[in-house]
Amino acid sequence: MQDTKFSTKTIVAIGVGAAIFVILGRFVSIPSGIPNTTIETSYAFLALMALLFGPLAGALIGLIGHALKDAIFYGSPWWSWVVVSGFVGLFIGLLSKRMNLKDGEFGAKKIISFNIVQAVVQAVGWFLLAPVLDILVYAEPANKVFVQGIVAGLSNIVTVGVLGTLLIAAYSKTRIKSSSLEKEETL
Repeated sequence: MQDTKFSTKTIVAIGVGAAIFVILGRFVSIPSGIPNTTIETSYAFLALMALLFGPLAGALIGLIGHALKDAIFYGSPWWSWVVVSGFVGLFIGLLSKRMNLKDGEFGAKKIISFNIVQAVVQAVGWFLLAPVLDILVYAEPANKVFVQGIVAGLSNIVTVGVLGTLLIAAYSKTRIKSSSLEKEETL
């Protein structure tokens, strides 16, 4: 059986990550012109945290962060979109082992791979899953929720593609490349 315990570091990252998701979602989001839909910087941060701490941490940061943001600032969570935030964190987090940011490498191949995956994950989440859940859970009109989902999805794809890539690249530059250390000869 696989060990599913979280390390203390991961638990702290989930708590801090969810708190930062709330702050970014509230104070660093831009109105899109579509009702109840904003351009969110929080998903760029979610992508970084999911790659650093894995899929379960990414899912929990997305779920907890989005639920708290909605509850604090709107009175109650909009569960269909909360679920999609968890979905996005989970599936971007599945790249964590392949990206291996701790090795200090985030070159062109990894950037392209990351952006293809994040775009597909967000497209499925926001273009399909969020609107369908809005219709099933809240009986919202289809034309309204599909427009909201498309606007949210496109803005999140661009935000994560630009800000997320910059955040991840900046983080990877702080890591020591495993190939940069050489054994020193002693006489």
